[in-house]
Amino acid sequence: MSVGTNTKPLIQGPGLKSPGIVVLQFLFIGLFAAIEIIFRKGVGLPTGIALCIALYGGLRFGRKGTTYVSVVTPPIVFAICVFALVVLSDGFKPSRIGIDFIASLASEAPFLILSALYGWFVYFNEKAKSRPSR
Repeated sequence: MSVGTNTKPLIQGPGLKSPGIVVLQFLFIGLFAAIEIIFRKGVGLPTGIALCIALYGGLRFGRKGTTYVSVVTPPIVFAICVFALVVLSDGFKPSRIGIDFIASLASEAPFLILSALYGWFVYFNEKAKSRPSR
């Protein structure tokens, strides 16, 4: 006799709502980006891994129907956090802010692309499975 297993972790309640996912991802990505910008003056591998973990955590711990928010939020949150941290660390020097912001986005591009591809795959796969067959 086969026993079906649920791949979701055992947590109390149905999972995070959309605002909870946004807050979770904002705090997680913002923490890693802040630590790296303060100590290294730029973002790198730890922030990229944090981006991927934040996406996966949003997909994993979110309620049914929150996949879209889990996929869309990490790149937006990363851009907002990095822009704010660059302004705080460099002051208001438009040319310096622009260079540091673009450099930060470029250094995280592989992680952003890979996590976006995985997230959109999960989203469209979930959407296709919920559609009735013809």
